[in-house]
Amino acid sequence: MNKQEQEADSKTKIYEGRYDLTILFPVLFLVGIGIVMVYSASSALALKKYGTDYYFLKKQVMFAVTGIAVLIFCRHFSFRYYRCLAYPLLCTSFIFLGLIHISDFGYSAGGSTRWVHIYGFTFQPSELARFAMIVYLAYSLSKKHERVKEFSVGFIPHILMLSVFVGLIILQPDFGFAVILTIITWVMLFVGGVPVLHLSTALIPLLPLAYFFMINAEYRIARLISFLDPWQYPTDEGYQAIHSLMAFGTGGLSGAGIGKGYQKLFYLPEPHTDFIFSVVGEELGFMGCLFIICLYGIIIVRGIIIAGKAENYFGALLAAGITTTLGLQVCVNMGVTLGMLPTKGLTLPFLSYGGTSLLISMACAGILMNIKATAHKTD
Repeated sequence: MNKQEQEADSKTKIYEGRYDLTILFPVLFLVGIGIVMVYSASSALALKKYGTDYYFLKKQVMFAVTGIAVLIFCRHFSFRYYRCLAYPLLCTSFIFLGLIHISDFGYSAGGSTRWVHIYGFTFQPSELARFAMIVYLAYSLSKKHERVKEFSVGFIPHILMLSVFVGLIILQPDFGFAVILTIITWVMLFVGGVPVLHLSTALIPLLPLAYFFMINAEYRIARLISFLDPWQYPTDEGYQAIHSLMAFGTGGLSGAGIGKGYQKLFYLPEPHTDFIFSVVGEELGFMGCLFIICLYGIIIVRGIIIAGKAENYFGALLAAGITTTLGLQVCVNMGVTLGMLPTKGLTLPFLSYGGTSLLISMACAGILMNIKATAHKTD
């Protein structure tokens, strides 16, 4: 090895040991803000329900510490190994989604059975299924890259796999999450080179099917109707949207101050999870919301850049899928809290209370940084 090669190898090792600060700092900022806002949003609820206002705070700190460890591990665990984990992740997700329905491990809340409770640990299998689907699509599309434009190769197998998971998720029931998983799949198929004609043609039978599931449940119809004008349903389906909008209106430009919000006091449902952005809007105001949106924007833009400069096609698709799911989750959560989308129980990445969502999000951030570390030569 000559001197130039030794210098290049040395620089490579130094670079690969570094963390992408453009992702790391925004993620840590969001997690830190999340800990503060989770305590502010949940203290009254925790005191009433558990006798201590620190109940959710202590758990969120534990989730955050574990999440940082997961991020560090995923940052140094080569993304190439996820090729081998694609099918094991799918099988594990399928098993846990099945356990919800065929065993006593299923845990119900709010009329849905979306959690698995095993030996004191509770987690949401659909979050794992979403990550597993992203890894599988990245692996499969990169493996079949040369034949991905064929309908029977690039489209059918992936849609069949999607159908299995969507079916299990709808049985929970969680129609909204099924739609989100479908959108992520469609985006990855498009990025992976599946012809637009195949994707658009498949929507013809899917749209009537989605319409059937939507009208098949009265609460979904009520949510859609109340979304159009929540003020006509102030005590039932429009209740969440109204109080969320009131929180943003009260916050104004600079907010009422941390801990001084009013809507979290048993008006906003799930203020520390699905509607934490509403609490942020009331207590930190427009400027606080704008700062948080900018942090998410930095992560998403960086994810797109990493996907474009990835070492190989698998890495590009994996980064694209991760960026899509984070961006979509942010848009849906904020859209719901701002009254721009029908109510859907979905957490805000890095910010909301919840172990499964936070750990998966931190893992995704670590994977993005690992993909970036292997593509430094193209910078």
